[in-house]
Amino acid sequence: MSKQVQEVETIFCHEAGDDYLVVVERDGQRLFRAKLGLSETSAGPRPAKFRLKDGSSEEPRQPDEFVELARRAGRIRISEQTSPEKRQELIEMLEGYQLEDKAKAVRTCRYCASAGRYSPITTETAVKDDDDWICRDCARQELERQLSYSGGSGQVTGAAKERLEDLMMEVQDLERIVNLLQGQLDPDLTKFDTISATTDEVDPVRVDSLNLHPGLQGLLEDRFETLLPVQSLAVENGLFEGDDQLVVSATATGKTLVGEMAGINRVLNGKGKMLFLVPLVALANQKYEDFQDEYGHLVDVSIRVGASRISDNGNQFDPNADVIVGTYEGIDHALRTGKEMGDIGTVVIDEVHTLKEEERGHRLDGLISRLKYTCEQRAKRRDDYDGAQWVYLSATVGNPEQLTEALEATLIEFEERPVPIERHVTFADGQEKVRIENKLVKRAFDTESSKGYRGQTIIFTNSRRRCHEISRKLEYSAAPYHAGLDYKRRKSVERQFGEQELSAVVTTAALAAGVDFPASQVIFDSLAMGIEWLSVQEFHQMLGRAGRPDYHDEGTVYVLVEPDCSYHNSMEMTEDEVAFKLLKGDMESVMTHYDEDAAVEETLANVTVGGTAAKALNDRMLGEVPTKHAIGKLLQYEFIDGLEPTPLGRVVTRHFLNPGEAFTLLDGIRKDAHPYELVADLELRDEEL
Repeated sequence: MSKQVQEVETIFCHEAGDDYLVVVERDGQRLFRAKLGLSETSAGPRPAKFRLKDGSSEEPRQPDEFVELARRAGRIRISEQTSPEKRQELIEMLEGYQLEDKAKAVRTCRYCASAGRYSPITTETAVKDDDDWICRDCARQELERQLSYSGGSGQVTGAAKERLEDLMMEVQDLERIVNLLQGQLDPDLTKFDTISATTDEVDPVRVDSLNLHPGLQGLLEDRFETLLPVQSLAVENGLFEGDDQLVVSATATGKTLVGEMAGINRVLNGKGKMLFLVPLVALANQKYEDFQDEYGHLVDVSIRVGASRISDNGNQFDPNADVIVGTYEGIDHALRTGKEMGDIGTVVIDEVHTLKEEERGHRLDGLISRLKYTCEQRAKRRDDYDGAQWVYLSATVGNPEQLTEALEATLIEFEERPVPIERHVTFADGQEKVRIENKLVKRAFDTESSKGYRGQTIIFTNSRRRCHEISRKLEYSAAPYHAGLDYKRRKSVERQFGEQELSAVVTTAALAAGVDFPASQVIFDSLAMGIEWLSVQEFHQMLGRAGRPDYHDEGTVYVLVEPDCSYHNSMEMTEDEVAFKLLKGDMESVMTHYDEDAAVEETLANVTVGGTAAKALNDRMLGEVPTKHAIGKLLQYEFIDGLEPTPLGRVVTRHFLNPGEAFTLLDGIRKDAHPYELVADLELRDEEL
């Protein structure tokens, strides 16, 4: 021990029962541990025993060796966790050897001290644990223990664990983080960030300067003095000169009116009808009602929402109407079945970021190509028809410049957010989530904004069944809202929410794309839709529903995370991992990608609409379509004859069937295969793809 004695830097002493635990360090590394016992003598307290510790065994040494160590040490530190009586005893002993100047009481980590480690902590580095303070390393270990505790919320992993550790270091309180795991709603802890309200400087265009058709001009002047910034930008960049535009702006900034103004003005000036296209039936029904209310005295409005469906309110589709509100599939079906659409003056594609969706993106891409072709062919036949103006709308596009170029349009981008959005994250299991949602809904509804509106909530979840389950368990008035409800029920929910009779609606994807509910708060009960995790784009689209400038002072978003949770065995990540990927993620690029099935389906539709022009229609689509391979497959399936659809091919395309699956079924039927064999063949085909 003589060499060690000569090189001692620090002696740390901590109370250990009737004795003291002594840790001897050099350069921050522990040399050894020992147990020191003092006894009272006529000269005061003196070392009576000194034992080196090695695991559970102790090696007795001469008590004077401690005095020699203390004389050689650069400093002596006494833990503040040592009781005042024991600390005084130790100081008196050091005074007896004139070593008191080296001694100083320090705050130390009690876990480290118990383990025989000298770990000084400061106000800046300590983490509170009950009534004591511990070092950061021990705090992390204790949090890890809490996270893996079988009675807790599951095994938190990845980014969620990092977030909790960072949050613990920020607030320096282990108990508050543990409470967060148990579904507590301390806003200082749950708050993830704030998306600030921003206002770009745009000179507003006065409505009385627009020089539109008198019917529309008068209507707008009755409603506004000036246009909103994104509307002003669109006007200044050729909206009323017929220029195609991609308008990218946050929810509630007024971009929808850009398409409406262009389309209604062209209708009234005899430049063709307007198609206003949306991805969902619920959206089409609402836009149809809106157009009837706003413009019904000026124009005829019709609706087209599916292959064979009409809207549930009984209005038949009128292809000769001035304004046709439709779903993408509804209008595409009209094209695939050869219905005459007449002179189309304006096409507004709302939620154009749908182009990136795996299941539906290729159909929107194909629809745009087919509709442009239809308009161009009509313009060639008619000298008095100039074709259509295209206006694309979205709140969430990660590559606006690239998409604008691909669509051959002018980019109108406005990044203003009218009100700030505060985003929160907390952890809970499926049952605990409902309790938290109930508390949040009540808190919002009991709060009135400076504009005189109560706070209302949209809760997004992943199934229709869960919509009903949550809405039943909320104490304040609430209702489910999804595509499975009939038209009258959906309209009733919309009216009740608009009149502030409902505190909350609980929905699936039906509201994500933009049905107009003026909510102050959005709660994510799940980060999945069905059995797929949300994309960053979908997540931002949904959270953007929180906070409306005419109603609320700010928007609030709560993400409720169930650690170690997934909703289907095909989901590779867990909800806690997905949560922080979405919160921190960049917006995805909007571009369509084609697998074999998508390429074959769109090629068949293009052959049906364009015949020998099918290759040109494929070439103009955003995604790269392997045309030669797709045509080869269609010939093999006998769905086309040359570049004309066969009767069988027409049936497949008008019903939006997957050509590959349709052929597999037909081939099996022709071979008298058992239904079980047909199902097995379809499953095997999916696995091969």
